[in-house]
Amino acid sequence: MEFRKTGWTTRLKRFALAVDSWVDAGLWGAARRGGEVYERIRSATDRLTVSGGQRLAVEGISEGLNLGIAGAFLMLALAIPAFHEGREDALKHQVFAVTFLDRYGVEIGHRGARHDDSLTLEEMPDHLLKAVLATEDRRFYDHFGIDVIGTFRAVTVNARASGVVQGGSSLTQQLAKNLFLTNERSLDRKIKEAFLAIWLEQRLTKNEILKLYLDRAYMGGGTFGVAAAAEYYFGKSVRDVTLAEAAMLAGLFKAPTKYAPHVNLPAARARANDVLNAMVDAGFMTAGQVDSAKRNPATPIDRRRDSSPDYYLDWAFDEIRRLADDGKIGPERVLTVKTPHDPAIQERADEAIESILRQHGPAYRAKQAATAILETDGAVRALVGGRDYGASQFNRATASLRQPGSSFKPFVYAAAMQAGLYRPNSIVTDRPVCIGNWCPNNYGRSFAGSMPLTVALAKSINTIPVQMSIALGQATGESHVARAARIGRLKIIETSRAMGLNSPLTDTVSLPIGAAEVTVIDMAAGYAVFANGGRRARPYAAIEIRNSHGEVIYRHDRDEPEPAQVLSTQVAQDINFMLSKVPTEGTGRRAALEGVITAGKTGTTNGYKDAWYVGYSGNLVGAVWYGNDDSSETANMTGGSLPAMTWKEIMQFAHQGLELKPIPGVAPPDPKAATVAKAQTPAAIAPAAGPGAGHMPRQSFEVLSSVGAMFKTIEAPRRAGQPLQVGIREVSAGAEQRTLR
Repeated sequence: MEFRKTGWTTRLKRFALAVDSWVDAGLWGAARRGGEVYERIRSATDRLTVSGGQRLAVEGISEGLNLGIAGAFLMLALAIPAFHEGREDALKHQVFAVTFLDRYGVEIGHRGARHDDSLTLEEMPDHLLKAVLATEDRRFYDHFGIDVIGTFRAVTVNARASGVVQGGSSLTQQLAKNLFLTNERSLDRKIKEAFLAIWLEQRLTKNEILKLYLDRAYMGGGTFGVAAAAEYYFGKSVRDVTLAEAAMLAGLFKAPTKYAPHVNLPAARARANDVLNAMVDAGFMTAGQVDSAKRNPATPIDRRRDSSPDYYLDWAFDEIRRLADDGKIGPERVLTVKTPHDPAIQERADEAIESILRQHGPAYRAKQAATAILETDGAVRALVGGRDYGASQFNRATASLRQPGSSFKPFVYAAAMQAGLYRPNSIVTDRPVCIGNWCPNNYGRSFAGSMPLTVALAKSINTIPVQMSIALGQATGESHVARAARIGRLKIIETSRAMGLNSPLTDTVSLPIGAAEVTVIDMAAGYAVFANGGRRARPYAAIEIRNSHGEVIYRHDRDEPEPAQVLSTQVAQDINFMLSKVPTEGTGRRAALEGVITAGKTGTTNGYKDAWYVGYSGNLVGAVWYGNDDSSETANMTGGSLPAMTWKEIMQFAHQGLELKPIPGVAPPDPKAATVAKAQTPAAIAPAAGPGAGHMPRQSFEVLSSVGAMFKTIEAPRRAGQPLQVGIREVSAGAEQRTLR
């Protein structure tokens, strides 16, 4: 046995030695062969060794290759975001041609590309194409999407002028911006624009790019594309425009608001003259050929009294595209959409905002405002996205995220009451409360003690929503204050989103007092849930959609699901009862309407950067925001000042002639009182009311309004420039609780 063990051990050792020898020999042999290969390579490279000028050239090429490879990877990294923006389906989404009608069936505008199969690029006037290319991109047919020579020339000219006097973007780059990007001035956008221009050049021909550019560019006056602009400004087909008219149209691409002939005809004619000179400089025409157009400039149709609800149309167009993405309108792309838009309310909203900003904006250091007026089911009657669409197409009612301040508190109250923790008569105590090292204060930095919940909401006490967030968390069994508050905030966010606040609601300790950011239209939709008894009210722009053959392909009442009940009826009624005290006993007294029971809430953020009033009746809901685009502070402007005043100006008019519906949970007025709202409206705006008009049924009023809209095209122009008599008193800084302390 011992002998066998020894024999196996010996054989094992010998095997290990053999393996070791084999490995050593293999490594040595590999090293020897590697050395031979190295020597052969070194000998070969020695023969390639250069010196002097040749060496400098080789080193330069080598470094160039290294930098080129690194640059290629960098360019790829920069191009990836642009590739995401330039998806193939993005081009397909741009082919809509939508005509919008108001609620009475009267056309109010058009959005999307003008589809005319009979009008090709070749059929457009040659002088129009030359005018566009002379001013926008003379080397269009020679570059690959980016005009390097033109960009260098623009940089040189701008450097000499110490300012931007000449643009360097090619026509393709401008199209890329129009199709996929925004007007934001940033390096990131310019990089995306350059890559997308190259992407477009690879997928489309030059003529296709030019045609898209001529169809998609904004031309002022709410028109997009040269076909729409020719009809709007000159009342003729683009086929028939003269050289002078073509020059004026081409001049609009640079600054459609500044050079729109219906806004500033002298500036438009001066710009057209520059276009004619550019055509001569580019060699497209001779001085003699353009001389007649200079001596006989274009004369557009008088459009100064025309108005277009452009912010509304932009939003409505996006909503139609959303319906298309959801597959609700099939493959149709040439559409006629009947909207809930009310032209009278829209005009009143536009005029109220402009008048109040003009009269009181400088004193409050407020430059912008926005509003959304909805029916209680979400039908959008009017939308104002800013003071001047021509100056800025950014829609502050639908795209701008602003802190709502105390106007967010009803969502907190709703979440707490939905959990069964409070009722309107519950006694709450305004006392110090802290979450970690954050301790909210009221406006006056004092505490009011115990009070009913209704009073706390009417007076906009800040500590109560914070206590509610803690109580919501503690109801789940969590005893730690900070963790309970976080659980409570998540429940508040969940409730808010269910009610229609679609923006990302950031979870911070100050969320219960309005630190999250929301949009104006979402706030109106959220309050509509209270007004209709607890049902979700998604804002919508399409009552009915017809295709190019006049066939109804979509109806909101037929093709949309029944709205979900997101709040119990009892909670909605309780919130309504409490919010009805705000216009009468709380911070929103300036929003109270004559003869109409309303409810609402003011909101003011820290530093007075944002001021809100969101309110409703049983018929309509409206949200109003005032502030500045750069979020600079106003001069102590609260939600109970300009926003409440604007809301009243709009809503007092909007309720004229309506059969008033009750707000769920709010006792109706004295039955002996009039059941139809009174209107305090200037004679130039209010429709005439005959005997008994105060009791006119809503249906009759709408029929008469429709007839009035038909006659509007032939009635005498209204008086222009009449300021609104808003009668604002000096607003006390203590009129509202200040938030975000």
